[in-house]
Amino acid sequence: MAEDVKSEKNDKASADARKAQQAEDGKKAMLDYEAQAAAVRAKTEKLRALRLARDAAMPQAPAKTRTSAAKKPAKTPKAKPRPLSEWLDEQRKDGRRD
Repeated sequence: MAEDVKSEKNDKASADARKAQQAEDGKKAMLDYEAQAAAVRAKTEKLRALRLARDAAMPQAPAKTRTSAAKKPAKTPKAKPRPLSEWLDEQRKDGRRD
């Protein structure tokens, strides 16, 4: 019985130690995550600034204008499909069965 009390205390102490270790590991992991996120944001901001500076230094090409009437080919009217009844009549004339 005395051994049971000692083992319960050891189990409780080891569980508390494990919880404390997990909490500490969680804090460290969160700090690492936040540091990486800050580094990504800084890198993104730097690259954005470089891209905007590059775009500002390049001369702007004039916008291409196109006339819609000159570029588009004329539409050809589609032939109307013939009715099914005509097709069936033609099939009967050719000797096909119903």
